[in-house]
Amino acid sequence: MRLMSIKKAIIPAAGLGTRMFPATKAIPKELLPIVDKPAIQYIVEEAVKSGIEDILIIISRGKGAIEDHFDRCPELEEKLFQGNKTKQLEECLNIANMANICFVRQKEIKGLGHAVWCTKSFIGNEPFAVLYGDDVVMGDNPATKQLISAYDEFGLGVAGIKPVSLEAILKYSSLKVENIRDNIFKISDMIEKPTRDKVFSLYSILGRVVLPYEIFDILENTQVGAGGEIQLTDAMKTLTLSKGMMGVEYIGTRYDMGNKMGVMQAIVETALLHPEIKDEFKEYILKIAKTL
Repeated sequence: MRLMSIKKAIIPAAGLGTRMFPATKAIPKELLPIVDKPAIQYIVEEAVKSGIEDILIIISRGKGAIEDHFDRCPELEEKLFQGNKTKQLEECLNIANMANICFVRQKEIKGLGHAVWCTKSFIGNEPFAVLYGDDVVMGDNPATKQLISAYDEFGLGVAGIKPVSLEAILKYSSLKVENIRDNIFKISDMIEKPTRDKVFSLYSILGRVVLPYEIFDILENTQVGAGGEIQLTDAMKTLTLSKGMMGVEYIGTRYDMGNKMGVMQAIVETALLHPEIKDEFKEYILKIAKTL
């Protein structure tokens, strides 16, 4: 039986961004700029490049600016038109027309699992992608597209995975994996925020998953887990033990935009490749490096 093409994605962006205070006191962390583009725009663009047509962004109170960013702005568009700023006008229109982008509010911050469960009516009976709002992944081959290819091949849920340090694995998830070939793994178990004696491996889910719609029934019966929240990892563990899941060690550089160091790495490395400022910025970095 031919698998249903994945055309829907959700982007959880309801978190408070406390690790980036005070910058995120009034500005959603998802709108923190990477040079001249907000982080969440990179995530939406990745989804679109992966063949996604319908995107649901999960927000919370105080994050209306994210909706504004992806909406039309007639006053700005008219000003750009009158000023003959063709490139900026085109960019402005492209942001609003990239995909069918909808929004839903997570009225209570109960964890990633609860956020995903809030999208049940949007997803329906289709497989879908989840692109975590904290994680920007840069690369020529979109990470989500790599996961979708694995889903098309195996017909199972797929997690985007990478090895991390022991210190990081205690804050993330740990996976029991078996390498199938190249960067493709079979996942047989997982645990969220393990203690040192519960670590399966240093492979963790980092920012991207593709899931079957059956995950919603599992989430309805998932109990509160680590951090007093409903964890998506716990639901995926149930899915793994019943049907199995695959892992793809995706090609691309992942930046944690909920972390000060991750934000700075994203800005510096993107600036060094930016067509408008890369040469000048490289010269500046070399000059600064001499003073260190």
